[in-house]
Amino acid sequence: MANTSGALRPPRNRFDPRTVAWWRVQLLVATLIGAGPLAVLGLLIESARAWLLIPAAAVAGIGLAAAIAMPIWWHRVHRWEVTETAVYSLTGYFWRTWRVAPMSRIQTVDTTRGPLQRSFGLSTLVVTTASSAGAVKLEGLDHGQAAELAERLTELTDATPGDAT
Repeated sequence: MANTSGALRPPRNRFDPRTVAWWRVQLLVATLIGAGPLAVLGLLIESARAWLLIPAAAVAGIGLAAAIAMPIWWHRVHRWEVTETAVYSLTGYFWRTWRVAPMSRIQTVDTTRGPLQRSFGLSTLVVTTASSAGAVKLEGLDHGQAAELAERLTELTDATPGDAT
């Protein structure tokens, strides 16, 4: 439904609840990449054991805490919406970014799915516009929903006057 009041308001839709688990796995992989080599080297190099295992434990602790808390918070604050006139996204945690892509400015609509996203049944909808700020990405949509939105956006942009420049 289009916002006809003229007042700006946050987008209405939350991302799929499975994004919480997807973000957690991403954080845990990043933590493993950071802490794993330190821990392995700490176990192998006796003379530097404390210098390596203490930072490995700190990185692992911070990463684990982030993986538990951050995805829940992210899911609460990230929003998206597609109306007849624009695509809206609201992202960010401390510095909020609200992107509005008018239908007349949309150049391409793509869906992407990495292996990890596929395992959670999720997709990313990428809306490329004639903007120096780059594409609007809706990460964490149900795969079927992303495909339907891509089709809908293609129809809406085709029916919208303008040259997307």
